[in-house]
Amino acid sequence: MPTRRFIIDTDTASDDAVAILMALQWPAVQVDAITVVAGNVPLAQGSLNARYTVELCGRETPVYEGAARPLLREPFHAEWFHGPDGMGGMRYPPPKRPPAGSDAVQQLIRRFGEAPGEITLVTLGPLTNIALALSIEPRLAQWVKECYIMGGAACCVGNVTPAAEYNIWFDPEAARIVFHSGMKMLMVGWEHCRGEATFSADERAMIYGFATERATFAMDCNKHALVAGRDIQHEAGLMLPDPVTMSIALDPAVCTRRSMHYVDVSCDHELTRGMTVVDQLGVTSKPPNMEVCWAIDYPRWKEILYQTLR
Repeated sequence: MPTRRFIIDTDTASDDAVAILMALQWPAVQVDAITVVAGNVPLAQGSLNARYTVELCGRETPVYEGAARPLLREPFHAEWFHGPDGMGGMRYPPPKRPPAGSDAVQQLIRRFGEAPGEITLVTLGPLTNIALALSIEPRLAQWVKECYIMGGAACCVGNVTPAAEYNIWFDPEAARIVFHSGMKMLMVGWEHCRGEATFSADERAMIYGFATERATFAMDCNKHALVAGRDIQHEAGLMLPDPVTMSIALDPAVCTRRSMHYVDVSCDHELTRGMTVVDQLGVTSKPPNMEVCWAIDYPRWKEILYQTLR
């Protein structure tokens, strides 16, 4: 099978780390670079977490640091959900390798520009780096082969406010720039990590039973998120939104229903800040700007995760 090329943009906390691990372990994917953005944790911590994950997988994928804050707003990190270090407070040792650079935005422009139409972009955090890159080089939208966005909530409840998902809420102005860039995009909302997509106590025990360093890491670093998900969002099982999106990037058949729509982002009112407004019925008559994932194959998503952790 020919190797597909990925670049991952991430605000690396516990579920991001599992998604990165999945891509690094997938046999038919080469991760060219990882770019880090502020979000779940401050930029420096997200960089540490990404580099630790790369080393855990025995890889040397370069990690570049990017935007340390949203375009216009004050940062509001999510240690309340992911723990003080974003990794469940597990106190993992610092990675051996330093960041490859602090030029994530320039790296995005350079790498996609040198291989137009060849590299897939997977975004796991706020879209600040991507928006900055597009503002400098609008042709980036055409250079990206396809973009899988973990973000938003398609006609359903949010997870940081009643209306908004965290990644989009953190920097809605950046999300609006990306959404209207003309890039080929699939929005995978956080709702797809809920319900049947979560991991029960028995499933988590089974993963620990794989007895690999990757499996133990994936469960341990998400212990804080498991408790937060129960206490705040009343979800009994472990939710892994970023890995769900990564599973679709690795195997697009995981998304069983998708369709093109006009999607906009609310930036104007705190009540709806970051809300992804999907014109599902076409009532605005505006041309569609992105695909929206409406349903996933739950067993297939979980099997992809298991495959990368065994």
